[in-house]
Amino acid sequence: MRLPWLRPVEPLSPPTHEDLIRLVALGDEAAFEELYDAVAPRVFGLVRRVVRDPSQSQEVTQEVFVDIWTQAARFDADRGRAMSWILVIAHRRAVDRVRASQSSMDRDLRQGIKEYQESYDDVADTVETTMEAERVHQALETLTAAQQEAIRLAYYGGYTHQEVAELLKIPVGTVKTRIRDGMIRLRDRLGVA
Repeated sequence: MRLPWLRPVEPLSPPTHEDLIRLVALGDEAAFEELYDAVAPRVFGLVRRVVRDPSQSQEVTQEVFVDIWTQAARFDADRGRAMSWILVIAHRRAVDRVRASQSSMDRDLRQGIKEYQESYDDVADTVETTMEAERVHQALETLTAAQQEAIRLAYYGGYTHQEVAELLKIPVGTVKTRIRDGMIRLRDRLGVA
């Protein structure tokens, strides 16, 4: 028998991201932990696609969650969804990291160029490299025209086997055979083990 004044209790639905952000804004650590568990994989995925380096991606993801903790009060549900807000923070942080890394590399390169002084060893290395390149060029001339063309496109042009096949309008297997046979002849001609 059911008593008329008792209503069945409906199960509580899990809190939304928006609910969790509001609780985080109030300093609720448990809500932050739940939010982290819910969105960390997507945040890391986005950051990883932008930054590419796994360890830097982890650092940026950590910075994103520090930002979420400190800026949760700024979230405005009228302006958009919580997940969008979080992903915007993540994207901005990731882009900032890429720009900072690029800027650092550019600065190091400029400084390195300023400090570069050609030494005797550098000159000797340059001469040796030039002579070796000439030997390879001469050895290439001993190959068939088809082998030369395939090797030049693949190694000097930077094309993949598939791209070479498309450029030459021949099957990929033929490209691979020409390159393999040509490389074997080059190896024998240059005396490389």
